[in-house]
Amino acid sequence: MSRNDELPHAPSRRLMLKGAALAAGALAVTPAPATASPKAAPFVNPLVRQRADPYIHRHTDGHYYFTATVPEYDRIVLRRSRTLNGLAAAAESVIWTKHATGAMGAHIWAPEIHRIGGKWYVYFASAPAESVWDIRIWVLENANPDPFQGTWEEKGQVRTAWETFSLDATTFTHRGTRYLAWAQHEPGMDNNTALWLSRMANPWTLTGPQIRLSTPEYDWETVGYKVNEGPAVIARNGRLFLSYSASATDWHYCMGLLTVDADADLMDPANWSKSPTPVFTSNDTTGQYGPGHNCFTVAEDGRSDVLVYHARQYKEITGDPLNDPNRHTRVQLLGWHPDGTPDFGVPVADTVKESV
Repeated sequence: MSRNDELPHAPSRRLMLKGAALAAGALAVTPAPATASPKAAPFVNPLVRQRADPYIHRHTDGHYYFTATVPEYDRIVLRRSRTLNGLAAAAESVIWTKHATGAMGAHIWAPEIHRIGGKWYVYFASAPAESVWDIRIWVLENANPDPFQGTWEEKGQVRTAWETFSLDATTFTHRGTRYLAWAQHEPGMDNNTALWLSRMANPWTLTGPQIRLSTPEYDWETVGYKVNEGPAVIARNGRLFLSYSASATDWHYCMGLLTVDADADLMDPANWSKSPTPVFTSNDTTGQYGPGHNCFTVAEDGRSDVLVYHARQYKEITGDPLNDPNRHTRVQLLGWHPDGTPDFGVPVADTVKESV
């Protein structure tokens, strides 16, 4: 996620669900080959400045569609390009703007764009203008083949088991079943957000039980805030891997990983295993801090997996990290270990100098 501008420092936020605030994952379980091609074009980084919680959808029309959180937290933007690097200079359109009052009036966070059943859907988090920390998950739909055209219809809130702080919804299909993964505060739990999974009846409605996949438990998941958020899913090598982000959104922000066998019942929490250590963290050598809120896509060669995430170029932040706009979108090749598990490596150094 990313946020800037002057956000009110509401005490209520400090009470309960603060850190959960930035997140928005990614998902699209696209079973493509998992080898990295040495011929893949070198990526330009940062790819898009001041765009946090990035999401990139590679569509069958040959374009990459990009959306992310803007620092003002007031709108949903969209870009497209035939290449990943091309997203840097691609024209950006505003496809939806927050309401002046009422629902969907504040904290427009972590949008994701998905193509489902011949229509476009955007999942995002927002709060009422009059109660800016009552953040929930909402869905937009567009039936036009071109998401820059047509009308984005508000399908409403995704109703979960509780009316509590929730955000970072991502959706994927596995063996014919559509799922939603998201972050939410569970009443009575001593944390900001845990990760949840549910089957879906349609793109805006959950069905059946919702299960808890992970809750903040390790030291690296509880720095500043007790947060698991921003889930993203990739299916490779007979398994599904769900990455997520943890801790406060400063330089402690990092990524963890859950794993489940592709033949297992995804709705049984016992089938998911959790890495006891983070898989992607800040790096002083490359000068990247707070990497997270990622998604996955595939390079132009159709076979190289790509990790998309945001990070800052400095470690120290004055004031609330939510008010710092400089979480930039970044991309790099995702490697694979001999045992078939993802190798995230370290956040790569900048290739583009800061313009003066």
